[in-house]
Amino acid sequence: MDNDNITRLEINGKEIILIGTAHVSKQSAEQVKEVIEQERPDSVCIELDEQRYQSITDGNKWQEMDIFKVIKQKKASLLLMNLAISSFQKRMAKQFGINAGQEMIQGIESAKDVGAELVLADRNIQITFARIWGNIGLKGKAMLLTQVVYGIFSKETITEEELEKMKQKDMINAMLQEITESFPRLKKPLIDERDQYLAQKIKDAPGEKIVAILGAAHVPGITREIHKEQNLEALTKRPPKSKAPKVIGWAIPIVIIALIAMTFFQNPDAGVQQIWSWLLWNGSLAGIGTIIALGHPLAVLTAVVAAPFTSLNPFLAAGWFAGFVQAYMKKPVVRDFENLADDVTSVKGFWDNKVTRVLLVMVLANLGSSLGTFIAGADVVRLFIQNLF
Repeated sequence: MDNDNITRLEINGKEIILIGTAHVSKQSAEQVKEVIEQERPDSVCIELDEQRYQSITDGNKWQEMDIFKVIKQKKASLLLMNLAISSFQKRMAKQFGINAGQEMIQGIESAKDVGAELVLADRNIQITFARIWGNIGLKGKAMLLTQVVYGIFSKETITEEELEKMKQKDMINAMLQEITESFPRLKKPLIDERDQYLAQKIKDAPGEKIVAILGAAHVPGITREIHKEQNLEALTKRPPKSKAPKVIGWAIPIVIIALIAMTFFQNPDAGVQQIWSWLLWNGSLAGIGTIIALGHPLAVLTAVVAAPFTSLNPFLAAGWFAGFVQAYMKKPVVRDFENLADDVTSVKGFWDNKVTRVLLVMVLANLGSSLGTFIAGADVVRLFIQNLF
């Protein structure tokens, strides 16, 4: 047995065995099976939450997704982000001929084989995303989105030997040190807080012998944090929503309408010019965004018509209307949901699959509308000032 990736601890009379894995490594899956069969633990902890557990064990997950429900719940951007993040791991898994998360699947199966209790030890992924997004600031959001886009477009491949080296603790610590220096706000909610959460869940697992299957990046932190008592309630608290977006969301349309009304009162021709500027910039850029997403002509028309009005209401978005029309006119079929996991591994697949095309229509129409609001708003202000003099 390779002991380089195994850490043994004694905590409160319990024997805890941590297995550091790479999520797309054949050797990791084999090692998980070997350790559980040899140790026969009382509990097996895996680095999954309920949502990811259902995803990894339910092969029909995508087929059952209701795209209209996704649009209504305003989760298109989050779903697109999830798909984009998974694409890099999926490509590596395909390269090595193994399912992404195979070591977790092996842990689930081996726990059942030896009669061990299965413990889902990771924090809810939605809470992790919320804490990341709420704490990294505007610059951090831009950096994170850039990395996600790069992950979709990147064609880089690595050897399995390089992948195995990634599991070595000294390399993991060096990598985390680099993350801390270049992007400290991302490391805290993504690594540090989950180390604390995982450590407490592992420590609280029933029985006297516990095996925990973890991404190797978490092992050093868990080894340190498991000796402390962690506040799980604090670690699962969602950050308070900032009032700034809501204030700005209402301030912009109020200011725009007020400026157009004052201009129109003083100079009707200039007021009409402002209205046309607002309609054309909002509508055309939302339409261009929908065209880039290869949206249906009716979805493009919907974006063009809706954008000037939705931009004046923070509760509405042009992309929602365009997305509904796209989903209705080009409704995804079972095959699109079945192929979704594979299609997101390429840029072409993102545009070819009807599910992701609906998401792209929504996101790019909204992006175009936002850009149109900025440009048209600046033009409305320009015409208002020009009319004063």
